[in-house]
Amino acid sequence: MKTNALIAVACTVALAGCDYTVSLTDTPELPIDKTLVGSWERTTQQGERQRLLVLPLGPNEYLVSFPAGAKDAMFARAALCKTGGLTLIQLAWFGTAQGAIPEDGRIFQYASYALADGTLKGRLLNADVVDRDVSSAAALSAAIEANRDNPKLFRDVWEFTRAEDPAKPGAPPKRPPIPAAWR
Repeated sequence: MKTNALIAVACTVALAGCDYTVSLTDTPELPIDKTLVGSWERTTQQGERQRLLVLPLGPNEYLVSFPAGAKDAMFARAALCKTGGLTLIQLAWFGTAQGAIPEDGRIFQYASYALADGTLKGRLLNADVVDRDVSSAAALSAAIEANRDNPKLFRDVWEFTRAEDPAKPGAPPKRPPIPAAWR
């Protein structure tokens, strides 16, 4: 019981950590980068293995789960957007595996990313540089543009490597069985 309460609190705190109330794109128009799709993993400084799952939700959107498969996993809709000459990933966090949902409207985060040799490197937009209290998409875009050359525009780099199923690397996914009650 105590563990469940701690997990619920951790999930709420994690969702409260989102930075912005403003969306740069309400209707995703850029096609997804299919090289982002898949399961990614990293090892934290504490030796914990974390997974990032990126699935296509449609031609212009992703479903993101982090840390995927964990009791405190968070879920977001994500889309690529352009602003200030940069291509960013807009993350709109909408809930956790524990059923917690954001309460304060701060559901958006923005990240830059680069892919090379099976490694995904990303950096979140720094809310200390681009004010988290901007009131519109235009103001957020202008603030990003004004700070485009600022070396502190983004936070520290996080790095993931593509995760392979150890049993059969590269094997196509199998369809899960349909529960008998659904037939």
